[in-house]
Amino acid sequence: MNKVAVIGAGTMGNGIAHVFAQNGFEVNLIDISQTSLEKGIATITKNLDRLLVKLKITEEVKTNTLNNITTFTDIATGVKDVDLVVEAATENEALKLQIFKTMDENAKAEAILATNTSSISITKIASATNRPDKVIGMHFMNPVPIMKLVEIIRGYNTSDIVTKTIMELSKKLHKIPLEVNDYPGFVANRILMPMINEAVETLYNGVAGVYEIDNVMKLGMGHPMGPLQLADFIGLDVCLSILNVMYDGFKNPKYAPCPLLVNMVQAGKLGVKSGEGFYDYSESRKAEKVSKQFV
Repeated sequence: MNKVAVIGAGTMGNGIAHVFAQNGFEVNLIDISQTSLEKGIATITKNLDRLLVKLKITEEVKTNTLNNITTFTDIATGVKDVDLVVEAATENEALKLQIFKTMDENAKAEAILATNTSSISITKIASATNRPDKVIGMHFMNPVPIMKLVEIIRGYNTSDIVTKTIMELSKKLHKIPLEVNDYPGFVANRILMPMINEAVETLYNGVAGVYEIDNVMKLGMGHPMGPLQLADFIGLDVCLSILNVMYDGFKNPKYAPCPLLVNMVQAGKLGVKSGEGFYDYSESRKAEKVSKQFV
């Protein structure tokens, strides 16, 4: 495998493109928005500059990484000659199914089609293609250039050879791949999202405030980031979407999203990306000030 396409230039997509490009792969970064592509390249450049300042890479590595990335606004053109496509679009099932249908129609027959979905069924996504044996989940963690884990999710029809290929490929990216089966939320979010939801419930029921809940988990449990701050970082809309996928998939009330989380998303309080969630990010992207609604 030498050539990879990444669909989506947002937070996850530009991170995935960065990691592949830095490790010598030719990368086609695809997004329907030229503005998003420009922002994605700017983010990659900024992250490379950080690594350069810390002496973790050389100027040559930075230059080669950026030269390895070509941008496209058309999926059909961008996936035409690649060996692997990694879809990292918005966490929306209907959108992903449509993207995979387009990928399947335009990528070469032997190309592997992967998705970075954090919760949606790989088997369902594969059903939109004529190559379900070549569809697999590659769930990278945010921020992609730093986090080592990649959840490798086999769909019902994913072949052994495709799974082995993607496991080995992930190691070439200096990641640690862990294979899991295709059930709602996989492993990471099946465990993480109920904890975040319970933290929101704890706030909703007035047991403690935002600062107290997060610091109990940081100081008492050794978590580097409290669950409410983490929810802001992930995006409250993404958390809600994942919980809904698990609730629909398992029909278990323990996955039902807290009404406070639902209301915040409906009000546009999505966390860091919107400037306010459980914390106020109007002055800093760090969680330094609790949102006024919770003070």
